[in-house]
Amino acid sequence: MRHKVAGRKLSRSSGHRRSLLRNLVTDLLNYGKITTTEAKAKEVRGLAEKMVTLGKAGSLHARRQALSFILDEGVTEKVFSELATKYAERSGGYTRITKLGPRLGDGAPMVQLELIE
Repeated sequence: MRHKVAGRKLSRSSGHRRSLLRNLVTDLLNYGKITTTEAKAKEVRGLAEKMVTLGKAGSLHARRQALSFILDEGVTEKVFSELATKYAERSGGYTRITKLGPRLGDGAPMVQLELIE
């Protein structure tokens, strides 16, 4: 039984899943939007919002926590300078998921995950 077990396995080992999610969060914060499957987007959404919240905190501890997850130091700097000021008045909900339809190859539901303007 898997009662109250949060998160999706995404058919990957724990290390592969963590690497995938770190890459997706880094790309989302860098480019502003990504196209991926619905399941991956729903997992990435919470992690990306947590990184923006850390950026809004602005402390040294928050910066080190973000650096331990985000793969690129430039993206971390962007989160703490640009995104933190952009979302200073917002108390959450920094991302939007837009459905795009099924993928041609295997029919997986595709979505666009983007940061709200």
